[in-house]
Amino acid sequence: MVNVGRIDLRSDTVTRPTPEMRRVIAEAEVGDDMFGEDPTINRLEQRVAEMLGKEAAVYACSGIQSNQMALRAHCSSGDEILLDGSSHIFYYEQGAPAALHGVTCRLIDGEGGIFRADQLEGMIHGHDQHESITKVVCVENTTNRGGGRPWPLQAFCEVADWAHARHLAVHVDGARLFNACQAAGYSPREFCEFADTVSICFSKGLGCPMGSMLVGSRPMMARARRARKLFGGGIRQGGMMAASALYALEHNVERLKDDHAHARWLAEKIARIPQLSIDLKAVATNIVIIEIAQEWGTADRFVELLQREGVLVLAFGRQKIRLCTHLDIPGDCLPRVVEAFQTVAASSYD
Repeated sequence: MVNVGRIDLRSDTVTRPTPEMRRVIAEAEVGDDMFGEDPTINRLEQRVAEMLGKEAAVYACSGIQSNQMALRAHCSSGDEILLDGSSHIFYYEQGAPAALHGVTCRLIDGEGGIFRADQLEGMIHGHDQHESITKVVCVENTTNRGGGRPWPLQAFCEVADWAHARHLAVHVDGARLFNACQAAGYSPREFCEFADTVSICFSKGLGCPMGSMLVGSRPMMARARRARKLFGGGIRQGGMMAASALYALEHNVERLKDDHAHARWLAEKIARIPQLSIDLKAVATNIVIIEIAQEWGTADRFVELLQREGVLVLAFGRQKIRLCTHLDIPGDCLPRVVEAFQTVAASSYD
């Protein structure tokens, strides 16, 4: 469902509901969720909790909201969390840990957003009255700024074991968890077994108009539900959006491998273009990070010229751009994307 005249690779959030998804949205059974009476939301929460192997779930409006619901449930003002310096919670959520909860972030320098358990040694605070109290280790799967890398299961197990042995909670920002599962070969339940709370997003690779989910224990989800209300996320007849998520879980998970194949194909073709470079080892899911040679010019300029060619991508720093494949990008339009990159790279900066 590509807009006429352009190919939008800025994000997998730009997808539009298919006619079939629109039909289930229109026909959804609804009620007041604040009274626990929306049957479609209730079904979705139960299904996702079971799928991820947790006791309970809370439907949220967005991934940021569900991440912050988790931190509110885990932390008190003055606490701190450990997370990678490129992670979405730190980089793209407007300082919400501090703004909403009075929680500080201690940053880990991982590789492509993935860090090792031994990198956490010596990072726990709280033994001295001058220090904040470390409460949570946060993991992002897949890593957005890391180029869509999935966490290896063993690496995550080691981090989670390290955290739990020190009485720290583990939260997973799994906005693209299903992409990670498709690429790495584990199930959502296998990965989430080692996490205390997990957030997943329906409006990225799964193609829903909105919605996210937080899962965990019943006591934690009771606290998270209160946080959702505090953040203005009380939902009334939200079953229509929940219906889109149920449809996506049924129809749009397995097809993520097509997005991954499209991203790989584009990466291999674009990597051959002079002035552009790609770490092909990092291309595992639907995100491709492309570095532009400094002698050509800046990412902002490259993005501007690509747009003139009918291809939309995002600048990801001064010399990098990101493209993201998704269900609205059919395979037959990919050669046109490569042609646009070739045209722009061959042009002069001026």
